[in-house]
Amino acid sequence: MTCPGDPLPLRGLSVPNRLWMSPMCQYSAEATGPATGQVTDWHVSHLEARAVGGVGLVMTEATAVHSDGRVSPTDLGIWTDDQILGLTRIVAAVRRHGAIPALQLGHAGPKASTYQPWIDRRRRVEPADGGWAPWAASALPDGPNVRELTTEEVGRVPDLFAAAAVRALRAGFNAIEIHAAHGYLLHAFLSPLGNQRKDIYGMDRSRLIRDVVGAVREVWPTGLPLLLRVSATDWLDGGITVADAVALTEEVLPLGVDLVDVSSGGLRPAAIDSFPGYQVPLAAEIRKATGAMVGTVGLIEEPEHAARILAEGEADAVLAGRATLRDPNWARRVLRASGTPAQWPHQYAWALGVEG
Repeated sequence: MTCPGDPLPLRGLSVPNRLWMSPMCQYSAEATGPATGQVTDWHVSHLEARAVGGVGLVMTEATAVHSDGRVSPTDLGIWTDDQILGLTRIVAAVRRHGAIPALQLGHAGPKASTYQPWIDRRRRVEPADGGWAPWAASALPDGPNVRELTTEEVGRVPDLFAAAAVRALRAGFNAIEIHAAHGYLLHAFLSPLGNQRKDIYGMDRSRLIRDVVGAVREVWPTGLPLLLRVSATDWLDGGITVADAVALTEEVLPLGVDLVDVSSGGLRPAAIDSFPGYQVPLAAEIRKATGAMVGTVGLIEEPEHAARILAEGEADAVLAGRATLRDPNWARRVLRASGTPAQWPHQYAWALGVEG
């Protein structure tokens, strides 16, 4: 029986437990000027607090491989060498508390160039206001105003991810995740609802993801793990189903993906019955069908629930986003509820009356 406090071996790495921090955008980088897309004090303190809180792996927000790949103009980036130094601060802050620093590589594609959610996450930032024309697999008549990439432009996308992976390695990250979910660029190419192309990337919709995985794995050390985040269903007729996610997993495992981080939706608005753990069955089905290691996400907040998912073999790791924003010590509460010793920092333990 797997427990939350059990280490998880991934290639030459051992993650100290099965409770990880899911990527959560902070919209806190500079949008223009020489510090565009660079790490700020907020990013460092935010991620360090979750490492202090006991998560085994701390994942950065989706970090853009191209300036046009930011969800908002205030997202983190990794498209220039100038952005490496700030990222080393995150690595150092997370490591000094025993957690594994990981970075998510992303390109928001058709969902890029939006305002921060506390302003209006549904409204596009226009070029005159510092935005740009988002990239897309297909410029669909019922979709947002986007720029459909040419075949030649699509062929250059894997190089963007590979160059970003090299920068992530130089910054010191021990794991990286490729974001292929939530309606972002790679997901838009995979889904028949987002990809109506007539070229090779339309005839073979998983090709771009495979090419990106191959390009990243080629430059990423063999001893370090590579993760892939997927949307296992679009929750829409004619969209991706869990059977498609199983097929994709079977394609990328031989290319060097070590764990599939299973989410869902995000391509277009959909009616989703979102209850605690609503995505767990998707992860469990992929795990059972392919033998892949999987992570699961989605409204998993109660400690007993997280422990039960692992104990019943539905996933190899539980990732929490909003739960860790509400409570930086969420992982320690899960560990304690499952009977796993959780060493609290001495600075907290004496005041909380717990073991330090």
